[in-house]
Amino acid sequence: MSKLYIAFQLAWRSLRLNILRTSLTVLGVVIGVAAIIVVFAAGDGVTRLVSGEIESFGTNIIQTETKTPGKDVSATTEITSLKLSDMEAINKLDNISTSYAMSLGQQKISYEAEGKKVLTFGVSASYVDIDSKTKVLKGSFFTEEDDDSQSLVLVLGSEISQTLFANQEAVGKFVRLGKQRFRVIGVLAEQGGGFSFLDFNDAVYLPIQTLHKKILGIDYVMSMTHQVLDLNLADETAQEIALILRDRHEINDPSKDDFRVSTMAEMLDTLGTVTNAVTYLLLAIILISLLVGGVGIMNIMYVTVTERTPEIGLRKAIGATAKDVILQFLIESLLITFWGWFLGVIIGIVVSYLLSIVARYFGIDWYFIFPWFGVLASLIFSLVSGLLFGYRPAKQAAKLDPVAALRTE
Repeated sequence: MSKLYIAFQLAWRSLRLNILRTSLTVLGVVIGVAAIIVVFAAGDGVTRLVSGEIESFGTNIIQTETKTPGKDVSATTEITSLKLSDMEAINKLDNISTSYAMSLGQQKISYEAEGKKVLTFGVSASYVDIDSKTKVLKGSFFTEEDDDSQSLVLVLGSEISQTLFANQEAVGKFVRLGKQRFRVIGVLAEQGGGFSFLDFNDAVYLPIQTLHKKILGIDYVMSMTHQVLDLNLADETAQEIALILRDRHEINDPSKDDFRVSTMAEMLDTLGTVTNAVTYLLLAIILISLLVGGVGIMNIMYVTVTERTPEIGLRKAIGATAKDVILQFLIESLLITFWGWFLGVIIGIVVSYLLSIVARYFGIDWYFIFPWFGVLASLIFSLVSGLLFGYRPAKQAAKLDPVAALRTE
């Protein structure tokens, strides 16, 4: 233990005497470790954010959407086989409570002198019952009768309502959407900031059959969302939905499905796979910077060995063994990487926390999650780097002949 303590004292003294060089040496480690912390914290934050967004639509749902079938069809091919009649057939399943279909478009909406292009969500009347995030602030949502009769009515998101009407009452007014006049029957409450390229507050909602027949001129939907009665039977119900759609679309080979049926659990699993893949890809890139920092440490250690050759010779002359010399320089290398890791963790945590504050400032529901795994992984990698890149210079120092080393000027 005394030898270890002496080696630690000598290493610490050497680093203190060359504080500027030591600081520059650890800089590469600091940057690499800080980047690891930020990547893991951001990955956890994004995963929690998107998971929350998905779960906010309800955990008891199954999603059916269009999918390009087979391998020989272009990914840009438009799939037009998913119909409202498919949803009606699915609604007859015992475990399905209700469903809504959705189609998406973009039109210019205007009221008097105010106007802008907005997203148009064509949805079934049950949309507001299934999507727990959607709350009507004023007026009402449209009904199944409005949908079946293709009524020219719509509901405004909170932001577009403010843009068009400012502080005026919007419900009951007529707006122009595309080339048609629509009556505003409701205004939605503001939806919290999320992580989506779709701004639901700056959108209008209208009966899906109205959007299909009066605006887009189509008869197919983009997706359907089904609410299940028993969540434990979700997987079985998803298989039943797939069987119904294959039968209705005359598909015999599952590999040629023109639809995708996903339960909430499957969507969350897919999300986890994607975010983990991105996190580890970024981690692999960052580790390269840590390796570069390790090479810098090795070069500095070689310089240190050269500068301290007489000291090494004196230690060996008074009885220090090769193992004592190796231990001294390995401890010095480990101290450098540990100091770099410590500073990197602090900087990474601060940066990650500031990023979460900035995200919330811009309306993104992103909270800081302490990256325990990132801290542990960066510590292990830093110490391993210190050992690997410090061993060769330490070995060289241990091989020095004490007489020749003492003669070195």
